[in-house]
Amino acid sequence: MKLHDPWERLGPDEAKRVDVAGRFDFFWVMLEAGMPGLMMRLPSLPQPLPRLPKLKNLVASFRPISGGSAFVLGLKEKSQVEIFETLCRDVVEAGEAGAERDEALSRAIQRTRRWYHLLRGGKANGLSVEEQRGLVGELAFLRELVSAFGPETAIEAWTGPTGSAKDFELIGSCVEVKARRVAAKPFVAISSEDQLADVEGSRLFLRVANVASAVLPEGQSLHDHIRMTSEMFEDDGAAFEAWEEALYSTGYDPENDYDDRRWLLGVVTDYEVIDGFPRISVPLTQGVENVRYAIALDSCEPYKLEDALVDLIREGLRHE
Repeated sequence: MKLHDPWERLGPDEAKRVDVAGRFDFFWVMLEAGMPGLMMRLPSLPQPLPRLPKLKNLVASFRPISGGSAFVLGLKEKSQVEIFETLCRDVVEAGEAGAERDEALSRAIQRTRRWYHLLRGGKANGLSVEEQRGLVGELAFLRELVSAFGPETAIEAWTGPTGSAKDFELIGSCVEVKARRVAAKPFVAISSEDQLADVEGSRLFLRVANVASAVLPEGQSLHDHIRMTSEMFEDDGAAFEAWEEALYSTGYDPENDYDDRRWLLGVVTDYEVIDGFPRISVPLTQGVENVRYAIALDSCEPYKLEDALVDLIREGLRHE
């Protein structure tokens, strides 16, 4: 530890107020096994209990203390104490900006989530309009999967945020989702040769969703679409953790300002990518790399699905 760190000489049963002039009860504490920690003292546990982010080398928890309860952050990797102090002071600053204790706790947890996001390499400036559009389209399909197969199967299928060539991978089926402006030219962009490449043992589908946007005071923002989807995972702890990890891997940051732009889901068309479908074949000719191309939607018409995509995915799961 550095010479004058806040945890210096703190014993396991001691606490030192972060800011003597602070309005809320934030303390430097030393936790079990000598972990440096930050504690926000609460009169009781909030109800319902907020879900906390899972951070590598950090512990975030609610725990009982003498006279009440506390929100606690602890550092498992002591070599990172300097950045942990920076994180803690930032969390306290965010909490102190709250109007009352519940808001202070909410802001402290939200700021903790933001550190999770930033430490994973998130985008400080937020998602572009087209990145938001694509995310809205994927979230809509993710909600369909949750409704059809449950949260665990659905979130495991959402592989796009991990860098997979396909947005969704299920047993017997892969799905690539493309979101487009309603008034855009009738094409969709394919960003690599692998996106529409066959996967052995799986049927491959392309979903094209019209997703309109406008800067309006009413309607559903990106944050609203996130909240709608998040609620579908809240009753399954493991699935919720996987959902948060996937979400933040997209570059989404809850503190970015997405409130002005509204997103409206329109017509969805599904296709099966089979022999004859307009696409670049793989493997590519030697020396050709980083392929990007566009396909005309009118050329995809012969491959439009008559059956519901979810039903075809269900068939694939049954046959496994």
